[in-house]
Amino acid sequence: MVEKQGEMDTSIPNVITAYEEFKPSTEIDIAPGESRKIIQPSSLKSPKLEELMTFLIDWINATLKQDHIVVQSLEEDLYDGLVLHHLLVHLGNVKLDVEEIALSANAQIQKLTVVLDTVNQLLQITEGDNLNWNTKLIHKKDLISTLHLLVAIAKHFQPDIPIPKNVCVATLTLEIGKTGIKTVKHLEYITEKSDDAEQNQIPEADGISDLFKLGPDKVKIVQQAMLHFANKHLGSLGVIVKDLSTQFSNGVILILLIGQLEDYFIPLSEYFLNPSDQKERLHNVTFVLEILKERGLLKHPVNPEDIVNLDSKATVRILHCLFAKYKDK
Repeated sequence: MVEKQGEMDTSIPNVITAYEEFKPSTEIDIAPGESRKIIQPSSLKSPKLEELMTFLIDWINATLKQDHIVVQSLEEDLYDGLVLHHLLVHLGNVKLDVEEIALSANAQIQKLTVVLDTVNQLLQITEGDNLNWNTKLIHKKDLISTLHLLVAIAKHFQPDIPIPKNVCVATLTLEIGKTGIKTVKHLEYITEKSDDAEQNQIPEADGISDLFKLGPDKVKIVQQAMLHFANKHLGSLGVIVKDLSTQFSNGVILILLIGQLEDYFIPLSEYFLNPSDQKERLHNVTFVLEILKERGLLKHPVNPEDIVNLDSKATVRILHCLFAKYKDK
């Protein structure tokens, strides 16, 4: 995480206000003053997330096969503590003084508390650690917390288990206040980040190199199309792009554009909103490339220094991968 120093550049709108209002929904079970984090619907359909969930279900069923326990849903089958209890017995070789089957909600919460306290002790989690799970969240069938918990248990007891990497979800944190519901959108990693697969992957041809061989007139047509595309989606933020190379070179507008297209808010703590030197600009552009890789959008390698150094081909390449997916949005 990088902290920014100095005042915010007034030429860049404060995009936080774009996400402050959220229409109330009767389906949201949140008490006034409380907050709740959910996975956005688009991320629930992510192939990487589905792969992770299938992997964890298969892993649990294989581990508990002799107990004749079969899990079909991570949200519906783990909230009462039974499956987690049996996982600890098998993986941690521990005995817990809890009911085998807890039928009432109070009994389930009591059992979950004992189970999770034991998990935290075995994982050597201290009070200062920022936990991604607790009794209340697991019992409420919170998928994000359940995933974090299972991944942590699996990695601790079976370090070599091939858990799918680079699983990232777009989350929405909702909080009910006196003036209504406030929301914050964020990208959250469930599993470890890794570039190994990308390093071994043969880049896909994207046609950009061939485009630049056709001459400046053809290139200008594509650049104008990219500018129109960017301005169409940045207009609601009050951002107008006139020069493709210079205005994208510090990464800020690229980050705002990705947030608009992917429909989530990228926290200001993740990048420099007003980059003052080459190092900060390079940080922003590198962050952009990481997002594009994680979302499976960047099929051809791009050197972040090329973007910072106003390389038109590199800039068009990044915009093209966004355009290819979201041109109809």
